[in-house]
Amino acid sequence: MAQKNANSAARNNGGKKKKKKSRARTVVILLVEAVVLVGMLAALWVVTRATDSETGIQKVELQEEEIVINQAVQESEVLQGYYTVAFFGVDSTVGNLTSNTRSDTIMICSLNLDTKEVHLMSVYRDTYLNLSTGTYSKCNAAYAKGGPQQAISMLNMNLDLNITDFVTVGFKGLMDAVDALGGVWVDIDSEELLHINNYQISIAQSLYDQGVLDSASNYTPVTTTGYQLLDGLQATAYCRIRYTTGDDYKRTERQREVLLAMLDQAQTMDITALTKLVNNVFSNVYTSIELSEIISLLSDLNSYTVIDDGGFPFEEYRTSATMGNNIGSVVICTDLEAAVTQFHREFFDDYDYTPSEEVQEIAAKIYSDTSPYVSY
Repeated sequence: MAQKNANSAARNNGGKKKKKKSRARTVVILLVEAVVLVGMLAALWVVTRATDSETGIQKVELQEEEIVINQAVQESEVLQGYYTVAFFGVDSTVGNLTSNTRSDTIMICSLNLDTKEVHLMSVYRDTYLNLSTGTYSKCNAAYAKGGPQQAISMLNMNLDLNITDFVTVGFKGLMDAVDALGGVWVDIDSEELLHINNYQISIAQSLYDQGVLDSASNYTPVTTTGYQLLDGLQATAYCRIRYTTGDDYKRTERQREVLLAMLDQAQTMDITALTKLVNNVFSNVYTSIELSEIISLLSDLNSYTVIDDGGFPFEEYRTSATMGNNIGSVVICTDLEAAVTQFHREFFDDYDYTPSEEVQEIAAKIYSDTSPYVSY
């Protein structure tokens, strides 16, 4: 436990840094701190293997002009001082990273270019929002309907953001990354112990059905509570636990916990171990990031401070309800304007922020659609 506390303290004690870092530098910071480690791994691969085509990475060129960014955001000087990227974990064991699969994990990572502070926040997957097309539903449907481009547009439209880059991984990508890191240290409580092995069984069966595992019983049961080293399958199962106190809200907390634990492990790795991580992970990553931007930035891994800002909507602005058979159980933001205002204050230190007209209209629509189901 002392190691865990020391790592947490190290993440929370960052100093001020010089201004105006390059966009390439911001890419590696965000990706590393999102703990997909794509930037760092990409750089290693380019250095050691020569060409992007050999990585197996699923690279996409997004049409930025087709990504929705609210007009007021395009004119924002505050947001110009930050680089923000979306991280999606999709409900897929192998492949199927591009679309037609819902994003179980939705995270926003934002780097302050002045301070090198990286903010990490989950967006609850069942939150009732505009999917960027005028259709309102659970926000994780955006990825299924239109892939990362629509999912990014959904985040931009509802939260007044200017995201144009993303990283997507599935179950297999997370498992491989954790295994290549040598596992991650996680504190398992008694409630989690009741469920983690059931999720292992489910994932192992799916991987066996797809020919990835030789046996559906090829997993190691977790048998005790307490702070312990989890392998890739165990950690992935831990991320999927939702039937405990806190439900899906607690699940997103577990996801961030694993990502930050991965960062702790990565900061102890040498080049040989990182190269192994590259070999294992890249075929299960889908991203818009240019690999050539980050070749020379590996030495910066320990220089950044990660701040875990929890989940959106914030607790004081959320409730839940069942909105009929077509939509089902949803998370409802009871005051989107206030919630987005708080988000910009915490993420971007913007104390003069005013929600855009688009966010105000979305807030009104959410109120109209949900008021028959909840008490305002």
